[in-house]
Parts: sequence; structure tokens; C-alpha cells
Amino acid sequence: MKLNSILAGALALGFATGALAQDLPDLGGQTIVVVTENAYPPLQFVEPSSGEAIGWEYDAMADIAKRLNLNVEYQNTSWDAMIPAVSDGQYDMGMTGITIRDDRKEKVDFSDPYMRSEMVMLVRGDEERFTDAASFAANPDLLMAAQPGTTPFYVGVYDVLDGDEANPRIKLFETFGATVQALKAGDVDLVLTDGTAGQGYVEASNGGLKIIGEPLGTEDFGFIFPKGSALVAPINAAIAAMRADGTLDALNKKWFLDYKMGG
Repeated sequence: MKLNSILAGALALGFATGALAQDLPDLGGQTIVVVTENAYPPLQFVEPSSGEAIGWEYDAMADIAKRLNLNVEYQNTSWDAMIPAVSDGQYDMGMTGITIRDDRKEKVDFSDPYMRSEMVMLVRGDEERFTDAASFAANPDLLMAAQPGTTPFYVGVYDVLDGDEANPRIKLFETFGATVQALKAGDVDLVLTDGTAGQGYVEASNGGLKIIGEPLGTEDFGFIFPKGSALVAPINAAIAAMRADGTLDALNKKWFLDYKMGG
């Protein structure tokens, strides 16, 4: 995803970049445990050359922690376990490019959106059998990979295919990284993903992957918390301050324009 589309999305969220940041609370060095998947470059992932977990969300959390006087410890889990675990209070917070949805709000509390992204079609670099959702759906031999319960899964079921969640053309995988590996191996032909993650994989693929067709919709990303968490308000305040002083814009430039996977 290009930087200007992300910035346009930020403005579409209704935030004024020139707004004055409010004074932020001091959380007194409180330690919080944040869970992530490390599978959505450039939001959060393991850098291939160093083995270090890095990304937009890690940088954002470091900035939030500094502003609020927090200590952050990280743990990892799979996507399908994350929302239930945060809902049960096993972690204080979750981050993995999580789309803000009403059904998820029944289980967890969300922060305000920190990014808007578009749903895109990720395919192999030499793919020529289909060019958009309609031509994919029209060919019964083509397969799509998805993680159950994710926004790409539901978009694939209801916006690309026939609305049958048990459609055998949808092959399920535990992690987003596994869906991309299946795509590269030729086991499936399409992965739906937010533009942020998709563009990260394209940039790292040396032509092995590409994005085709028009975006299938937009989604807002937020951090998640156990219901009633006292962290929501201060983190929302920090997000607003980061938007107001240009920090979010700087992170977008760093991770979507300047950073090169493996570089």
C-alpha cells in the first residue's frame, strides 16, 4: 500500500493532524503483557536477516510506552487463539493488525483506530488465469487460503465466493504466514489480506508475489483489550497525541516507504 493511500485513510477516519494533543496520564511504570502473532509485515514480523521481531506496531508500542510510562513485555500466539486469550484476561493487550468489528467488540474492547487499510488480492507473480474477484470465482479449480474467523475469510466467503463458509475452495490455515507459504508453493491460488501485510510480502518476494484487481473494501485496525480494561482510555489518548504530532505519519513513511524486507 502506498503512503498516500494510508494518509488518506487516516484523514478519512476524521482525525485532524493539527489537533492539539492532550496531557497524557502517567501509568507509573506499570508492566503490561502484549500478545502478537509476528505474521503481518510491516506491522509486526520477524526480520529475516536478524531474527528480531520488529515492525510498525512494535515502534508504535514503544512510543506509547514512553508517553504513558509503561513497561511492555511481549508474548506470541496464533491468530485463532488471540481474541479468546485476551478476552479471558491472559494478556493485557493484543496487536496483529486486528480489524475493528462489532462481533469482536462483544468479546474484547478496541482502541481507537490507528490505521485504515484496504482488502486486496495477493497472488503469485506469474498468475494470469484471473485478474479480479469475479474471474477467480468463475473458475472452480482455483483455491483460496484463509485463517478461520478473520476478515479475509469472511470477505472471501461472502464477497468473492458463494456465501458458503464450508466451501471446499477455501483452504484453512492456522497463521497468515502459512497461507502465504501455501500460495508460494502452488497449493492455493489466492490469499486475501489487508493492503499493509500484502504489500510487505510483495516487497519481500522479488517478483514472486503481486497484488491484482481493485481493493475489496476497507478496514480499520485497533489494539484489543479485555472488556473493561483501564488501558483503553490512556492508549487512545496516546494514539491521538501521536496522530496530532506527526508520529503516525513518520511511522507510515518508515515502514511503508523506506523499509526494505531483509535490508
